[in-house]
Amino acid sequence: MLVLNFLLAMLPILWLMVALAGLKMPGFKACAAAAVIAAVLSVVYWKHPVALTGAAALEGILNALWPICLVIIAALFTYNLSLETGAMEKIKKMLSSISQDGRVLMLIIAWGFGHFMEGMAGFGTAVAIPAGILVALGFDPVRTIVACLVVNSMPTAFGSVGVPTMTLSAVSGVDALPLSGSVATIEFLLFVLSPFVMIAIFGGGLKALKGVFGVTLAAAVSFTIPLFFTAKFIGPQLPDIIGSVICLGTVIAMSKGKKDSDIPEEYRVSVSSDGGETLTANEALVAWAPFILILVLLLVTTLVPAVKGPLSSIKTVAHIYPVEGASPLTFAWINTPGVIIIFATFIGGLIQKASPAKMCQVLAKTVKSNWKTVFTICCVVATAKIMDHSGMTKDISNLLAQTGSLFPLFSPLIGVLGAFITGSGTSTCVLFGGMQAMTAQQIGMDPGWLAAANVMGAGIGKMISPQSIAIGLAAVGMPGKESVILQNVMKYCVMYFVIGGLVCYFLPMIIPV
Repeated sequence: MLVLNFLLAMLPILWLMVALAGLKMPGFKACAAAAVIAAVLSVVYWKHPVALTGAAALEGILNALWPICLVIIAALFTYNLSLETGAMEKIKKMLSSISQDGRVLMLIIAWGFGHFMEGMAGFGTAVAIPAGILVALGFDPVRTIVACLVVNSMPTAFGSVGVPTMTLSAVSGVDALPLSGSVATIEFLLFVLSPFVMIAIFGGGLKALKGVFGVTLAAAVSFTIPLFFTAKFIGPQLPDIIGSVICLGTVIAMSKGKKDSDIPEEYRVSVSSDGGETLTANEALVAWAPFILILVLLLVTTLVPAVKGPLSSIKTVAHIYPVEGASPLTFAWINTPGVIIIFATFIGGLIQKASPAKMCQVLAKTVKSNWKTVFTICCVVATAKIMDHSGMTKDISNLLAQTGSLFPLFSPLIGVLGAFITGSGTSTCVLFGGMQAMTAQQIGMDPGWLAAANVMGAGIGKMISPQSIAIGLAAVGMPGKESVILQNVMKYCVMYFVIGGLVCYFLPMIIPV
């Protein structure tokens, strides 16, 4: 019965894999079908009442719209407005003045700036904004999206000012600070490896590291070491942010003064300029204004209690799933990353002399052009909620837990599956965090260690999540190519899962964790 339950519960997930990778079906159609499959199984096999299955789906749709889709639209709005005002051309010019080596720009934009966006906002901004900038610079769209998905895997745990790890602490019963240290420890190796993998993806193999090995190593170390100590001694809120700021400063400093003539032609990025004039400091600040304001406002609204408290109180708490003990949905109407990003972008747009009418037009166009992405994400999260509330998710994890002492090898896989379904590190922690900690106690392991493995797996699973892939494709204007990205990124997901599983299993035998 346990095996049968597992196989049936896996059907929506297996369908998505077959539909996207095998049938090459567009993501919005495949995910809609997955939601229908989950709903039918919920009612027919798991005997979940039709009304409750519908409520679960509604809960998923509302949760997808606010805050997930909101922040995606907000991030794309920021990027599209920067195109409209010409700010992106100036940003491209500044970036090209640092280096015309595409490999170095990958380290600056996808690795450093991408981790900064993950730490500040999360919810897809770390894929959408860097991918959009890089493709605008002339980078290959498919390789760019794959690289951004891969390097965005590990910082997920500390994204959105630490929300996934803080959530994991709440559901697992493990204190936030030691849990944060465990997450940084279990992810350390993959953090160090990630920029090297990214450069190899961009350059078509390890040969691309020739000539940039030193700066790639510096990018890895200057991000990972500060992140590790921040996570271990301060907590989960700031590791991504502090690590990315130090990393950006390090890579930019190392890149200055290097001769562009030494760059192999295949890695050279040619950026058109308006006559070669150097931008003034004021022009640079105006071009970066929306991004600077996003940073400042997110910091203030998340880290300053006098601001965070009053803004966070403006919310609506709704019990969508009408069962005793079910968690309500909380809609924060102001203090949520999407709203903050849109507000910052409007102010930044005014600084860049864009009229309110023009900005509203760009926002409306952004929403209209990304309806398939929004629909896809709503279907994915609805599927996740149906599976969770009906007991399908629990049956998947129950079978995986039967591996006993070998469970740590497969512990990250549960997080991978959760993120594949939901596209969210936070949702994956909610789904499986408590189960991971409980299983750890049953097999005599530290609950915090397997809880950390869960959030590591969640980051890895985001590489292949239809939601994450849809975000990347939307950012570069290539909706409907989900199957192409999934085929390219799958091998990196498997590689990361294998390495993560081995670290989870063997590291506690080598050093105390």
